[in-house]
Amino acid sequence: MPSKGDFHTHSTASDGVLTPTQLVDLAYSQGVRYHALTDHDSTEGIAEARAAAAKYDGYMLIPGVEMGTDIEGAEVHMLGLFLSPDDPELQSILARLREGRLGRGRGIVEKLRAMGIMIEWERVQEIAGDASVGRPHIAQALVEKGYVTKVADAFDKWIGRNGPAYVEREKMTPAEAVRCIIERGGLACWAHPADLGLPFEGLEPILRELKDAGMQAMEVFYKDYPPEKVEALRKLAETYDLLPLGGSDYHGIFGNTEPLPGNIPLPDSSIERLLELARTLPNRELVG
Repeated sequence: MPSKGDFHTHSTASDGVLTPTQLVDLAYSQGVRYHALTDHDSTEGIAEARAAAAKYDGYMLIPGVEMGTDIEGAEVHMLGLFLSPDDPELQSILARLREGRLGRGRGIVEKLRAMGIMIEWERVQEIAGDASVGRPHIAQALVEKGYVTKVADAFDKWIGRNGPAYVEREKMTPAEAVRCIIERGGLACWAHPADLGLPFEGLEPILRELKDAGMQAMEVFYKDYPPEKVEALRKLAETYDLLPLGGSDYHGIFGNTEPLPGNIPLPDSSIERLLELARTLPNRELVG
């Protein structure tokens, strides 16, 4: 049975294929009633999503963002929930991170072209439109040119972190991102922690550091994590007194196997605990 909550989704404000309005409509049709829009380094879709959510009784749209951060040899993504899009300092930080994405995008295209993979930077920008340019836009250009048949293959072959065309970009450390979110009055949640590929005991030093920085939640019920992985993450969250949250990470670019919004095993108890915690935040006026 789909969950009533989904706290990790993307729209055309970053690298999703649905507009914020279309995403809200889809989420509502799937039974989602507590929904966070968490575009990469951008809150540009929040105003439209709020307007769309206002059509539906009993539907809460939570303003959020997904911030990319770096550790040695890997990326850690941090979700910031209940952030105010009107915060000028937040917007300054996100603008700097988006500029880093832009530079990385150009660098990846240059590397691909040097390898004889002739996609155009101008076409990548057209695919992105007004959104923050990301690697999925490059992947879509590769699919369009016939170099791969699906977006995931582009990451596996060339533009994933260990791929030959990967380029670093300016990022925060995970702890810096947590502090940024907390200082802006929001709630910090570690996104898809098992994607680091570490054994679960290997996650604990990172967890301790992020907990010390103020992180309040961890994404446990993620996308297509199998039950045994969910249970191991749930126990870790309990050990570190972190709220176990969940999200589909819906983009709409990964084909028919991509879970739809709400298609995660997130229990109602996690939603209730999130709302209780959110009412203690400095930005509690954002809680419906």
